[in-house]
Amino acid sequence: MPRFVSFLLLIFISTTLHAQTWEVGGFAGGSAYMGDLNQYNPVKVSGIALGAFVQRNFNGYLSAKINYTYGQISGADNTSSNPQLRERNLSFTTQLNELALIGEFNFFKYIPKVGENRWTPYIYLGIGAVGYNPQATYQGQKYDLRPLETEGESKPYSNIAATFPYGVGVKYNIAGAWNLSADIGYRNPSTDYLDDVSGKYANPANLKSDLSRALADRSGETTGNYIGVPGTQRGDLRPKDTYMFVGFSISFTFLTSKCYY
Repeated sequence: MPRFVSFLLLIFISTTLHAQTWEVGGFAGGSAYMGDLNQYNPVKVSGIALGAFVQRNFNGYLSAKINYTYGQISGADNTSSNPQLRERNLSFTTQLNELALIGEFNFFKYIPKVGENRWTPYIYLGIGAVGYNPQATYQGQKYDLRPLETEGESKPYSNIAATFPYGVGVKYNIAGAWNLSADIGYRNPSTDYLDDVSGKYANPANLKSDLSRALADRSGETTGNYIGVPGTQRGDLRPKDTYMFVGFSISFTFLTSKCYY
């Protein structure tokens, strides 16, 4: 048998013998967003984040997990230091529901309870889907923005996007099979509509309702001077928004004797 085939079989057998460790945990922290209403601050937390995961640890270095995270993001031009953005006067809130498959790599060999390393830094990368629903408050009432087609879309944009999580963290074996982790991770979703803002101002005559027109251009609500000339820039014209989760996780690892065979 060729040597490299024997080597691959050895890796497979070794991984199988060690791949008997499951882990479950929860996450709590904050959510941030970068996009048309926050163009420059990548760590501006604007809402909470909560999550849960089930993880399979293949060995002391590699693992994969199914991860669910709920987050809230928001932005408001009237809080900006930029006078042009304050004049635009747009705002939004969005609830995010993300489900992702994430691979994780530990820099140090990490096996809770019996491993020689009590802590390790790690990195992760994954793929998933995120559901989102931008809303805005107008005259004291909250409205869903997607069905209003505020930029003159031919149909409402999708409320689900592919997303690509990546990030870094540190984990520590606090006691027995219990672990504490801190991480920060960014997401690149396949949409520019987390904030309902993407391109240019639409012709008000082409918008579907008075409410659509009111929420498409909010610049004159306090001044009476509306700046939303059809065809002029409404968003920052970047192709996609991004979002971020940062926080702490606590987890429990189910250990078996085969883990350390």
